[in-house]
Amino acid sequence: MSNQSDGPGKHNSDVEVTNVSRDGFWLLLNGREFFLEFDEFPWFREAAIGQLLDVRIAAPGHLRWPSLDIDLSVASLERPADFPLVSRVQAK
Repeated sequence: MSNQSDGPGKHNSDVEVTNVSRDGFWLLLNGREFFLEFDEFPWFREAAIGQLLDVRIAAPGHLRWPSLDIDLSVASLERPADFPLVSRVQAK
């Protein structure tokens, strides 16, 4: 059984986390890059790296992090101002 990658520059999925910083993380989705700031998306602030990386396209326009039980609309990444924060998570 061979375990080959798609090669340099090729992605095995249409969504992936490409970088994480103390302020948030970068998400590559269908060739577009989004920065999710922890201040705007506090559900991810305490997540382990492995949990952040476990992102899937659940349906068109819909992302899911199953290990964190988080679902997001892609529209909330494209236009965060249209989706006011309603989380009860408190920033530390």
